[in-house]
Amino acid sequence: MKTFYADEQKHHNPKGFLSSGAPRANPERPERIERLLAGAGAAGSSIHRPANHGLGPIAAVHTPEYLEFLQHIHRRWQQIPGASEEVIPNIHPFNRSGSYPASAVGQAGYHMADTSCPISAETWESACWSAWSAVEAAEAVMSGEATAYALCRPPGHHAFAAVAGGFCFLNNSAIAAQALRKNAARVAILDVDLHHGNGTQGIFYARSDVLTVSIHADPAGFYPFFWGYADERGEGAGLGYNHNLPLECKSGDAVFLEALAAALGRIEAFAPDALVVALGLDAFAGDPFAGLAVSTPGFARIAEAIAGLRLPTVIVQEGGYLCDALGDNLTSFLGGFSGRA
Repeated sequence: MKTFYADEQKHHNPKGFLSSGAPRANPERPERIERLLAGAGAAGSSIHRPANHGLGPIAAVHTPEYLEFLQHIHRRWQQIPGASEEVIPNIHPFNRSGSYPASAVGQAGYHMADTSCPISAETWESACWSAWSAVEAAEAVMSGEATAYALCRPPGHHAFAAVAGGFCFLNNSAIAAQALRKNAARVAILDVDLHHGNGTQGIFYARSDVLTVSIHADPAGFYPFFWGYADERGEGAGLGYNHNLPLECKSGDAVFLEALAAALGRIEAFAPDALVVALGLDAFAGDPFAGLAVSTPGFARIAEAIAGLRLPTVIVQEGGYLCDALGDNLTSFLGGFSGRA
């Protein structure tokens, strides 16, 4: 199996975020990359640098207004007297269907859902290379690879078409799915992150060509709180093409695998031509967020079940934070696809 990753993805290095109103060190740190590269290597995966694919595949899922904001907001923010080093919003609109503010402060609130996605001078470059890693993995699968792994960092599944959030700026899983649509009439996205993939759901919520399925900790008491409930089924043409499987917090392998069986049944009923797996290793029992309790061997069982679909598959890295087992968990998961490399 090939892994796609670019060193520029390390440059984004957020200093902090707010959790329950308190400033804390940001857990989405560049060191994650080293652990994940080691895990991919231990699984026998070869590392490849993606090409610069330009804005085309990114703009296929994100609005031009938002992309222009991401490119220029840090420079504009630094022109504000006394502004923070990183762009962090302090005001948000009640909804985003009204007027569009001209000020940098107003646009930050408009385009950033929360305070966990600070933007530095390096964020745009890192986010683009993260997205291009996903595009390159999709291109590899379309060229005949059974499975490809995109080591995407920063992650992406909390990013909507025009809103950043939850450490995410560009929605790499959505970008990969849209790229696959060049060859595939129908694409399924299976999100197995600890947190609900709310941005991915939002991007495809009214579409019937991309099925979105997410297994995650119950948002009644866990981020992202406002999305991820079982009654969210899609709308318009997309009604019936979104499926959420929220789990009780601290659920372990058995409960997760039971939900996965239901998720795979829904995917089989959709009969997709290709699959994107939004891989969150933060479902691990020892992850700092401690929301679910999947074991290291459990990740292999999850991967084996998914591989049983026998679909061309792009694995896109989402969450999974610094702990001793982070690399081992990736090795375990990729090992589940070893027979398809």
